[in-house]
Amino acid sequence: MLESYALSSARGAQMDDYDLVFRARRVVTPEGTRPAAVAVGGGAIVAVEPYDAPLPARQTVVLAADEVLLPGLVDTHVHVNEPGRTEWEGFATATRAAAAGGITTIVDMPLNCIPPTVNVEALERKRRAAAGQCATDVGFWGGIVPGNTPDLHPLHAAGVFGFKCFLLHSGVEEFPMVDATELATAMAELRRFDALAIVHAEDSTAIERAPRCSGQRYADFLASRPRGAENVAIGQLIELARRSGGRVHVLHLSSSDALAMIATARRDGVRISAETCPHYLCLSAEEIPAGATQFKCCPPIREADNREALWAGLRAGIIDCVVSDHSPSPPELKLLDAGDFGAAWGGISSIQVALPAVWTAARERGIPLDDVVRWMAAAPARLAGLARKGVLAEGSDADLCVFAPDETFTVDPAALHHRHPVTPYAGRTLAGMVRSTWLRGTRVEDVARGHLLRRGAA
Repeated sequence: MLESYALSSARGAQMDDYDLVFRARRVVTPEGTRPAAVAVGGGAIVAVEPYDAPLPARQTVVLAADEVLLPGLVDTHVHVNEPGRTEWEGFATATRAAAAGGITTIVDMPLNCIPPTVNVEALERKRRAAAGQCATDVGFWGGIVPGNTPDLHPLHAAGVFGFKCFLLHSGVEEFPMVDATELATAMAELRRFDALAIVHAEDSTAIERAPRCSGQRYADFLASRPRGAENVAIGQLIELARRSGGRVHVLHLSSSDALAMIATARRDGVRISAETCPHYLCLSAEEIPAGATQFKCCPPIREADNREALWAGLRAGIIDCVVSDHSPSPPELKLLDAGDFGAAWGGISSIQVALPAVWTAARERGIPLDDVVRWMAAAPARLAGLARKGVLAEGSDADLCVFAPDETFTVDPAALHHRHPVTPYAGRTLAGMVRSTWLRGTRVEDVARGHLLRRGAA
């Protein structure tokens, strides 16, 4: 919505003029929200000054009264699936959807692509597939699978941001789970170069012993993925991290029962962090209709009281960040007609609406936008070691989002940019409209300007 703010280009700009200056009455900075003028030069933020500061620029963007200037969000949990399953999602569609949602950097998971990113050759194939397609910056996680411990350091040296593993079947055969012994071996190796292990923490034995699920009742699916499976797995992770001294991150936390364990482990010096996702904060098991498999994900969306406890964990700082776990698939794999929760693919498509969904739920609970930005920008950037991302401050990349927090809209799946128009947010009214997204000082439009990031050079 270019007409929502005033643009001017300075004719005959001098060599010492800034490339671009944003002026906004509300700018979310690390110190809080305040009026400011933000100057951009060479793709970076070079000054954050008072609103009326005289900053000569080739172009000036004056935000409308209802708009807030945010740092571009960082989503460290995205399944792009290319190469190999590009019919599920691809770099062009995933990054366009991300940018439309105010996200300027994503970090791609090492599955469900083929081959999975478990060695340097596979990483280079993924980079070649992504090249020239990305509307946002993109980094990559590596994977931990049985037998690839010798590949971990070469992947680290090649620039992955850390290493993902599963403690139960991943859902795809080419990315097998690791057991506790295999993970301990991998973590000892990662500790040598202080790399991060990120873990899908559900215990395989607990899942095997849970009731089987088939049919359209969401309650049956929920019973098949009990909180206890997460709790047991997270307890194992804590002990592995305690023994190894390494860093471990709990992916997509859905069981609020585990919060006390995580808090206690941190108090004891264990290097553990955790994330949760918009669907765990915004949705609840009680509201999911029979057969609505667009809501299926693993771990599952749990009850409303569990959701409120997750919000409390965020506020208390036990949960570090909120990321999408965007995990799409073709509609036929969701079995929308049959509505069989046991057989349908598990994954939520939400990257474009993640910010409005979380903001809608946050403001209902009296939580300020500054906190949402911290959870969805600064904290994920810090997790991945992206020093120039996630904060609106001098020296950061000029990755910015123009956001209208009070404007509402109804989610229309056909208007989303990800590959398939399937999302559990369809028909929901959300607050917060992303009016434009800027990557290194250039407005994101149809040109693929995103960079492929490497750890240590990002």
